[in-house]
Amino acid sequence: MGDRYNIHSQLEHLQSKYIGTGHSEITKYEWLLNQHRDSYASYLGHHDLLNYFAICENEAKARVRFNLMEKMLQPCGPPPDKPED
Repeated sequence: MGDRYNIHSQLEHLQSKYIGTGHSEITKYEWLLNQHRDSYASYLGHHDLLNYFAICENEAKARVRFNLMEKMLQPCGPPPDKPED
């Protein structure tokens, strides 16, 4: 029983410390949004990966950077309708 409480408290600590880990009330859409934005930010921060994308897409690095930044606005499309309570 003590191990379960310890793991649960560690998870709560991680969730309060890092936004991307979510929380108990997070929706699937919000979680995917965080994952996609984190991925795009990582791609933008790693210049070798950005060069690779530019070569694969036969585009300029500036165009690839612009496209990734545009995708960060709504990486998973518009948010789903919230159910009325």
